[in-house]
Amino acid sequence: MTDHVLIERRGPVQSIRMNRPDKKNAITRDMYAAMAKALTDGDADGDIRAHVILGVPGAFSSGNDLQDFMAVAMGGEGGREVYDFLLALANAQKPLVSAADGIAVGIGTTIHLHCDLTFATPRTEFRTPFVDLGLVPEAGSSLLAPAVLGRQQAFALLGLGEGFSAERARAAGLIYAVVEEDDLEDAAFAAAEAIAAKPPEALKIARDLMREPRDQVTARIKEEGAHFRARLKSDEARNAFTAFMNRKKSG
Repeated sequence: MTDHVLIERRGPVQSIRMNRPDKKNAITRDMYAAMAKALTDGDADGDIRAHVILGVPGAFSSGNDLQDFMAVAMGGEGGREVYDFLLALANAQKPLVSAADGIAVGIGTTIHLHCDLTFATPRTEFRTPFVDLGLVPEAGSSLLAPAVLGRQQAFALLGLGEGFSAERARAAGLIYAVVEEDDLEDAAFAAAEAIAAKPPEALKIARDLMREPRDQVTARIKEEGAHFRARLKSDEARNAFTAFMNRKKSG
């Protein structure tokens, strides 16, 4: 698929690592496809008990790859890979642990709303600039964030686009714990291994009882996706992207 996603096994734990450090883990359609396949394959493998989703030092993910974004915005084909990944994430049958360090933008933030435990370093900042780019929230975040954070904190994150420090994210309930950079992966894998040691059927029932109903989450992902695709082709979003790209060039 792509060497920008590394899939490894540690006994009963499967790790899915975004590995595009030169682009701060901006996620391409190929990367989405590889991660969706890893989640669905891992769920089908009886020997896998938990997934761990990771980035690289300094960058969990800077969000969607802008070239992919602009190709869709200009009328190109694509986007199914993103939808497949979001559905695999929302419907994951095995517990999800994530480990974030540094940049966590857009999907780099909303992915954690689907995770059962998220660890982050003190230098991590969570940000969702969807509205600033003329877009709308995605990944079911418009449903999950108010449920997890409360409506006003969710609006600050998704509407105002405020950055959440790791400590603010922990206090709001977006993440589980803040750990030092050198301890991040050890903490995430230790948690995943502890999960993997639990009675799997009891844990699955308990996890399902604690989660938002999957049909509601997938319906919201579909609804958000329709708005998102329409917004990508809007003048408002194109102008916002042009201004953003100009700022990047001048910066």
